[in-house]
Amino acid sequence: MIKELNFSIRNAINEPIKDYLEGSPEKISLKQKISELKSKTIDIPIIINGQEIRTNDLGKCVIPHNHNHVLAKYHKASEKEVEFAINSALMAWDDWSNTSLEERIKIFQKMADLLAGPQRDIINAATMLGQSKNVFQAEIDAACELIDFFNFNCEYLYNIHKQQPKYSPKGMKNSTEYRSLEGFVFAVAPFNFTSIAANLSCAPALLGNVALFKPASSCVYSGYFLMKLFKEAGLPDGVINFIPGSGSKIGKQVLSHKDLAGIHFTGSTKVFQNMWKTVGNNIHNYKSYPRIVGETGGKDFILAHKSCDRDGLRTAMIRGAFEYQGQKCSAASRCYIPQNIWSDIKNQYVEDVNSIKIGDVEDFTNFMNAVIDEKSFDNIVNYIEYAKTAEDASIITGGKYDKSKGYFIEPTTIVTSNPYFKSMVEEIFGPVLTIYIYDDKWKNICKLVDSTSPYALTGAIFANDEKIIEKGRKYLKHSAGNFYINDKPTGAVVGQQPFGGSRASGTNDKAGAPANLLRWTSQRTVKQTFNTPTNYRYPFMEKK
Repeated sequence: MIKELNFSIRNAINEPIKDYLEGSPEKISLKQKISELKSKTIDIPIIINGQEIRTNDLGKCVIPHNHNHVLAKYHKASEKEVEFAINSALMAWDDWSNTSLEERIKIFQKMADLLAGPQRDIINAATMLGQSKNVFQAEIDAACELIDFFNFNCEYLYNIHKQQPKYSPKGMKNSTEYRSLEGFVFAVAPFNFTSIAANLSCAPALLGNVALFKPASSCVYSGYFLMKLFKEAGLPDGVINFIPGSGSKIGKQVLSHKDLAGIHFTGSTKVFQNMWKTVGNNIHNYKSYPRIVGETGGKDFILAHKSCDRDGLRTAMIRGAFEYQGQKCSAASRCYIPQNIWSDIKNQYVEDVNSIKIGDVEDFTNFMNAVIDEKSFDNIVNYIEYAKTAEDASIITGGKYDKSKGYFIEPTTIVTSNPYFKSMVEEIFGPVLTIYIYDDKWKNICKLVDSTSPYALTGAIFANDEKIIEKGRKYLKHSAGNFYINDKPTGAVVGQQPFGGSRASGTNDKAGAPANLLRWTSQRTVKQTFNTPTNYRYPFMEKK
């Protein structure tokens, strides 16, 4: 074992999910924190090398379910600040890339401990208010999943360093070093998961890299509190620099820089493809080939077989499609159901969906809240209005919406006779589920599911026939990077179901697994010879 591993670390276990029951200490404490955050409008600076920087270009952080309530004003980075962030990160790289593995692990494990304890309320409350997540959705994301990312990534990295060459012949020593990348990583975060926003910069940083943390404009609020968490845990200044602002402006500058070492991205397929194209056009300018890791869109499916459990299917449809307003890249968006199954569950399904409560996150009885912003609201509404006038589709739940106070959209269910209907094919990213009732052989319907969408992120099949399940696994082998059997296609857990998809859904580098961490290291093989040859001649040369 190499010298750097002469220490031990704790075993990672999944963080328990708090229930927030009525009268519980955690519920009382969280509600107090929510009230505290709502009572003030804070000023969020750009943070570079630990310095707070303010500009004249300001944006607002608003509550999506009450968009007249401003939580914060934030400063947007210009070309000057981006250049400073890059130079600061490169300067920090000299020390951070040479910081011992033990020290890096201690810092990130402290992040986990702080988040599991004194910082849990503020990260959860910021996520609930800024991203309109109910308490359960915030808890499993901003608290539990992020704690798991920190703890499991530390254990994974420790074990990666233990992977050394199998054999060293007598007189020599072979070893492998896991170096950081040369340059900086551009971490571009989405609005919908606080845990992902943190992990995009933290996973590379754990490996000794430096990162620019570019949050989506609608998650700047929680991102600011993440930066405070990193600082309190002891992460050195400059290792992660916080640069809110225009993605197109920042991206153009960053992606053309010679020291770009990698991109860690979660967001839309279109944006990711444009970033990749930009890297390709600049490939001759870079010091090294940038690592490109991305998790993008999805058109995730539930496919039911006539042998399936009806109640399980119905529950998975509702939770999979409508939790967090369908704003998960893994959310169920298209569903394929046999006629006999649909006849059995339709009435109860409609009744269950109609019982869903929608509103403010502070009312813990609400299952759904608001979509993230007006742009998203308008996009989702366009699909709903399209379905209302379509001859080959009908809306059986929801279909109503209101943005006068918050960006609220009812859980909407479309039933179509066309398997290629617009909402069966295109990503919507909202509370809209489209159902196609089929009467076909299992192999044929699996082929339809596999070929309908360019995406391949998540998917689920429901069946109680083991032979059907095995055939479904075979026929849908490349249709989803996360595949579920008799469960909803959402809710991947670090250490249990590493997450990522392929095709138009990303590079499938599996966040929450060692595979992702390996993308942020550049290995060096070292051969040390103790008995160096002193004659160039080989034994075969002694005789003719």
